[in-house]
Amino acid sequence: MPRKKTKKETIEILDKLMEIHPNAHCELVHETPFELLVATILSAQCTDVRVNMVTEEMFKKHNTPQDFKNLPIKEIENEIKTCGLYKSKAKKIKDTSTIIVDKFNGKVPDNLDDLVTLPGVGRKTAGVVLSNAFNIPAIAVDTHVFRVSNRIGIVKESTPEKTEFALMKAIPKDRWIHSHHLIIFHGRRVCKARNPECDNCNIVEYCNYYKTDIEKTLE
Repeated sequence: MPRKKTKKETIEILDKLMEIHPNAHCELVHETPFELLVATILSAQCTDVRVNMVTEEMFKKHNTPQDFKNLPIKEIENEIKTCGLYKSKAKKIKDTSTIIVDKFNGKVPDNLDDLVTLPGVGRKTAGVVLSNAFNIPAIAVDTHVFRVSNRIGIVKESTPEKTEFALMKAIPKDRWIHSHHLIIFHGRRVCKARNPECDNCNIVEYCNYYKTDIEKTLE
C-alpha cells in the first residue's frame, strides 16, 4: 500500500516541480483584489483562459463593487454568459458586490472569516484571493490541487477541505502560495485528470499513482 510522503520528500517534490514550472503563477488576469475575486467566482467549472477572455472586456466597463451593485442582474448575465452557470454566478457577483459596498466600505476583506461570508466564496476562492491579492499564506484546493496532491501521495485525503489542512501541515508555510501554483501548473500541463502525461513528468519516482497504476501495466 503506497504511503504518504514525508516532509522531506514533499519538499523534494516541490523543488522538482519548480524545475519544470519555473514561471508558475496565478493565471487569472487581475489588477485589484476585487477583480481577482470576480474572476475566481467565474472560474468555477470554467477555464482561466475563458474567464480572462470575458473579464478583459468586462473590466474595461465595470470593475468595482459599486459598478456591479448598480448593474441590473441581466446585464451581468450577458457579460459572463460564455463562462457557464452564468445565472448563478451573476447573482453571486451582484450579491457579493452589494455586501462589499454596504458592509465592508467597498473593499474586499483581507481575512478568511469575512471572505467566506460572501455569496459564492468558499475556502478555495478565499484562499486564492488571500494569497494572490494580499500575499497572505493560504493553499487554495481546486480540482487540480486535490487530484495531484493525492495522486502523488503528498496527502491522502477524501475531500478538498481535508486536503487543504493536510497540505498546510505537509508544506512549510512560507511555501504555501507558490506550492499552490506549482501543483496547479502540474495538474493542467502534465498530471491531467484523464490522461496524465507520466512520460513528461519529472517526479514519477515519488508518485504513488505511477507506482501502483502505471508501472503495473509496464511489467
